[in-house]
Amino acid sequence: MKSSYNFKNMKKAEPKYLKRLKESVTIRLDPQVIAYFKDLSLKTDIPYQSLVNYVLRDYAMHGLEPSANWITPKVKSRRKAG
Repeated sequence: MKSSYNFKNMKKAEPKYLKRLKESVTIRLDPQVIAYFKDLSLKTDIPYQSLVNYVLRDYAMHGLEPSANWITPKVKSRRKAG
């Protein structure tokens, strides 16, 4: 070991991951919404909280706003024939 070191030319360490930190929040969601994202997480192998974040981020990035006139698409029934 040296008896002294010159630290004047060192750059400040800025871990890259600090820019990506997420804020912890409490949010109340319908049980059906949670179940949907948990099922989707099993299919995609992505944690359900990450999926919820992805969907909300995409919504925000596109500047979408909720409307009282939302139309829920009709889902085809998955009945087995016979």
